[in-house]
Amino acid sequence: MLQREIDPEAAADIAKFEALLPRYLAGEIEEDTFRIFRLNNGIYGQRQKGHNQMVRIKVPYGRITAEQLDKLADIADDYSRGWGHLTTRQCVQFHFVQLERVPDLMRELASVGLTTREACGDTVRNIQGCHLAGACPHEQLDITPWAEAAFQHFVRNPLGQRMPRKFKINFSGCATDCGQAMFNDVGVVGTTRTLDDGSVEAGFRVFVAGGLGANPHPALALEEFTPKEDLLPTIEAILRTFDHYGNRDNKLRARMKWLVDTMGWEELQRRILKERKLLMGSATWPGGIPLDVEKYGDAPAGASTSVTPTVMGQGTGVTIRSSDPYERWETHNVVRGAAKGTVSAYAYARLGDITAEQFRALAAMQREFAATVRITNRQNLVYRDLTDEQLPALYERLKDIGMQHAGAELARDVVACPGADTCNLAVTQSRGLADAIGVALEEAGLGEVGGIRTNISGCTNSCGQHHTADIGFHGAERRAHGRSAPGYQMLLGGYVGETQVHFGQRATRLPAKSAPEAVVRLVRRFANEREAGELFGSWLERSGGAKGVVSDLADLIEFPTPEENPDYYVDFAETAPYEAEVFEGECAGA
Repeated sequence: MLQREIDPEAAADIAKFEALLPRYLAGEIEEDTFRIFRLNNGIYGQRQKGHNQMVRIKVPYGRITAEQLDKLADIADDYSRGWGHLTTRQCVQFHFVQLERVPDLMRELASVGLTTREACGDTVRNIQGCHLAGACPHEQLDITPWAEAAFQHFVRNPLGQRMPRKFKINFSGCATDCGQAMFNDVGVVGTTRTLDDGSVEAGFRVFVAGGLGANPHPALALEEFTPKEDLLPTIEAILRTFDHYGNRDNKLRARMKWLVDTMGWEELQRRILKERKLLMGSATWPGGIPLDVEKYGDAPAGASTSVTPTVMGQGTGVTIRSSDPYERWETHNVVRGAAKGTVSAYAYARLGDITAEQFRALAAMQREFAATVRITNRQNLVYRDLTDEQLPALYERLKDIGMQHAGAELARDVVACPGADTCNLAVTQSRGLADAIGVALEEAGLGEVGGIRTNISGCTNSCGQHHTADIGFHGAERRAHGRSAPGYQMLLGGYVGETQVHFGQRATRLPAKSAPEAVVRLVRRFANEREAGELFGSWLERSGGAKGVVSDLADLIEFPTPEENPDYYVDFAETAPYEAEVFEGECAGA
């Protein structure tokens, strides 16, 4: 493979890591000092301790090339355990990488234009964006060049290296908000306004101070309309305001969302707008239309006059009537409707995991079909710029590697964080539960029920985004019959879309081993009782709310005794009795 020349800034990052690593290993650099440096370079410690590291790779707005997919395959084989993991923030993670090998891995990534820089730590994290941007029939503008401009402006920017806490930015091309702008520190949504002369101006609506974690906060609209030339200055003004006033003494209250509580929304809004007004005098002022936007344009894909646009977003319900596997895949994994004639198709990555063999096959498909590819925030991949004629062949290629299932936005598409498999803060095996739920739904014939999302986090910190799912779980240690046991808090009715976010209502606590059956019962009842096109939240409300529907689960809530069923005292994917072990957090909830 022909490898590009490494970017000088990336080369400098690698050289610095190579210089400091032996000094740290020799005890010349303190643990806390090196930890901050390591995190700012996207390297995160695992619960296995020793020199086991998780490496998080930034993939801005999810866009990835065939060359990069091939490189990820090599990394999976040579540095990790043969597979990688797609995250809910459009990154790629590899686990069990040895610390001594990190500089070599960073160099491999840089050779194909990828970086780990600021993928962890108190920095500006990966810039997210709607995975269908530029191909979505509903978008007001294509956010792709805007997300790229934001990434280029903030990566390695001195303003974003030692923030009070991590800072997350997200782009959506329309109010459908497939990019999930409503729970980020900055959520940018494409919109339009009609001017006095009757012309229509495309621009943005910027939302501020959203967040999940143990205390979720909805993002708030900074102003009704932000013109294009003011977008990057607005984001930088928000970042600067957070840097000035964020809590540096208590990390548990250090995120942007807490400023709304401490100073009030109107005061925070005033300070941001004042910062933007004075920003022109700064050397970093990023005003005007970014070069990427001028070069590539941001015109929306547009809706076709001959094809009904595909409905997207949370709550999308599709009835799959055909028994033919290809027709079922085409019904739900293919998005059409762009005036420019593009067709997009999802490749389903179960639990967000992709093996080295699959990475290489995905790269080969991208080349064969001359497609563009993006990672989605539900841990799948989407192939774009296809034609209808290419779909049968793409389906067969995906079938060869087990990624052809009609999965995106169906009940089987369960999202989970890495959980206690590797995370220092998790108390349960969230991936194991996600797997068990998927199996239970398939066995019950409910895997292809549309319009319902299940998300799982191994602790309260919501890396699995459980607050925003129709059915959400977060892990919790339970005590039963004098023993420690794995359990989950169930939340119901979470939703994000149409520039709204509703956080799930607490429903009940369950033993981990009862959770799959609980999901099966809820999905079956929803499928049987919902009205045409009805969202889960609407059905839930008319069914008595979260507390109303859990009456169906009463027999699942209690733990049997260890003698009656010892399996309840062993977590998924484990063999030894459950023991809640929480270590010092580095990147998530700490």
